Amino acid sequence: MKIKSKVLALLALTASLVTGLSADDSKLIRIGVSPGPYGDLVTKAIKPSLEKKGYTVKLVTFQDWVQPNLALNNGETEANLFQHGLYLAKFSKDHNLQLSPTILIPTAGLGIYSEKIKSLDQLKKGDEVTLPLDPTNLARALRFLQKTGLVKLKAEIDPTKVTDRDIAENPRGLKFVPTEAAQIPRTLGSATLAVASGNFAIAAGLKLSDALVLEELDDSIKITLAVRTADLDKPWVKDAKAAIESEAFRDAVENPANIFSSFQKPDWYKAKWGKK
Repeated sequence: MKIKSKVLALLALTASLVTGLSADDSKLIRIGVSPGPYGDLVTKAIKPSLEKKGYTVKLVTFQDWVQPNLALNNGETEANLFQHGLYLAKFSKDHNLQLSPTILIPTAGLGIYSEKIKSLDQLKKGDEVTLPLDPTNLARALRFLQKTGLVKLKAEIDPTKVTDRDIAENPRGLKFVPTEAAQIPRTLGSATLAVASGNFAIAAGLKLSDALVLEELDDSIKITLAVRTADLDKPWVKDAKAAIESEAFRDAVENPANIFSSFQKPDWYKAKWGKK
């Protein structure tokens, strides 16, 4: 019986060691995305290069901008690709998460869409404007609206923290309705204007060219590949970044058959590939 027990114990130890090795050596990369074009970008421009290196890449689609970061932090995914750096930093701080950006990708910015008017000159008093509810993108949308001349924000307020209560001037008498970002395209039947993020607009069947005005992006609000901070130096993260910096990625992005060709490119991309 003692010999049998020792044999069983040895087998159990061997099994645990094998399991540990396989877990440490995992080549599975689960990437969280929101509905829209970034899942296609992973599939067409990132996944092939990683698969050539032996990785298995799986997409995990979330319907909002909250669950992807929580899932990443909890180990349900290895990375996500849906948010800009400002949102990532604020969300991580607010929820005490250790998440970090890695590399920026071509991004579809906010657009002002309408099914009721063809020009901002047609706006009238009381017209409803829907815009993102979350604080980071609400502030971003208001800065965008200020650039179009539709509002003027209080000068003494931090522009990254402004809300609709910080509108100093509203010369058109517009009504602003903060709305869950994923739902904004669905408000076009009732609202006069919808300030929608590129991914949710595209997911709803809109084209970037449908927008009355498109946002000009700087790198702080271009989409980043986010990972757990503890994983930053892991080989798979370096391989993922290399895939995004590759010629294959560039070719997929620049292919006019893909919607990504019209996205705004990050500075590193423009410098590396000589693009505007």
